[in-house]
Amino acid sequence: MKNRIEEDHDELRPEYHFDYSKADRGKYYRRILAEGSNVVVLDPDIAESFHDSASVNEALRSILALTKKTKQMAGRVDVRKGIDA
Repeated sequence: MKNRIEEDHDELRPEYHFDYSKADRGKYYRRILAEGSNVVVLDPDIAESFHDSASVNEALRSILALTKKTKQMAGRVDVRKGIDA
């Protein structure tokens, strides 16, 4: 037999009660479509390497910077001769 008395009551404080009948469904839907949304789902093995979205952004920015630098360098090299033009 249980020693505790189980009470059937609402555990939320009154300020947290929300009347969903007054809510606007899809209120921000059009705005999100207009602004655009980039949600990317990482594969689990990739996600293990990053702690948060900031670290993912930092890694991607590094790759983009390296790509730009490589393109600039490639533009200055004569591919046929392998020397600076």
